[in-house]
Amino acid sequence: METNNNQTFFKAALGVTVGIIALLSYLFIGARNETFELQKSLTTKVEQLSSTQIKLDSIAKVLDSKIAEIEVLGGNISELEKVKAQLEQDKKKLKSDLNFSVKNYEAKIKEYENFLAVKDDDIRKLKEENGELVARTKTLESEKQEVLNENTGLKTEKATLTKTVADYTEQNEELKRKVTIASAMKATNVEVFALASNGKLRDGGRYKASKIDRLKISFVLASNPVAEKNVKDVFIRVLDQNGAVISTDGTAGILQYDGKEVGYTVKQAIPFENNDQKVDVIYSKGSAYKSGKYSIELYSEGFKIGTGTFEVK
Repeated sequence: METNNNQTFFKAALGVTVGIIALLSYLFIGARNETFELQKSLTTKVEQLSSTQIKLDSIAKVLDSKIAEIEVLGGNISELEKVKAQLEQDKKKLKSDLNFSVKNYEAKIKEYENFLAVKDDDIRKLKEENGELVARTKTLESEKQEVLNENTGLKTEKATLTKTVADYTEQNEELKRKVTIASAMKATNVEVFALASNGKLRDGGRYKASKIDRLKISFVLASNPVAEKNVKDVFIRVLDQNGAVISTDGTAGILQYDGKEVGYTVKQAIPFENNDQKVDVIYSKGSAYKSGKYSIELYSEGFKIGTGTFEVK
């Protein structure tokens, strides 16, 4: 009887031991798999960080070469310098970015690559036009010297040549100005809504005059990698069917555009966030609108940044 009891106890102990060994094996394998996955994740993260750093360094080298090339060609490099400063910030942030996301940096890298592609086209145009200017300037200098050595009867021709040199100098300045236009703000999706006196909003772009108490002018300020985040003054011109500027008291404000004084309807100071922000401007004319088609023009920092239309029945 005692022998049977010993066998039973031995079998039970053996079963418990096997169970414990199986459990420990399971826990060991699970911990090992978890450690392997963690190592794999860390390895992937390190590879992504390294790859991103290499791409940013490569872009920085290309950007430096573009700056040097455009500077030699006499182009404006202020836009490129701003992008370079932003790139250096991104490189510095990458070294300590605890929330590193390869997706976010891939988007940034794509923006930089697109920007460099645009600069390639600008450089090509600068080379072509500078080449023409250099050749023409040499010709003019030669002709000018000949004129100086001729008699006084050639003074009229000399003056003409001098004016031509001035014209080409002015054209070169205009070329430099065009290179900087890429940094201008853009207003997209410009829409005009009608607000009744009871606050009801109407859309569609065609409204009854009796239903317009105020205008709601909506637009999107598009993001720009070289634009500064600061307060932007946006000037809005509301023009009637005859092209006259609409104003509240009959006296329009004045802004400078393209070297001229231009009347505007309303000015709004907007904290520019550089994130495709939606902007709404409410304007009250104080009197009824006449029937006809109206146009909207938006200006900021010396540029026309957007247009829109609406109609009054």
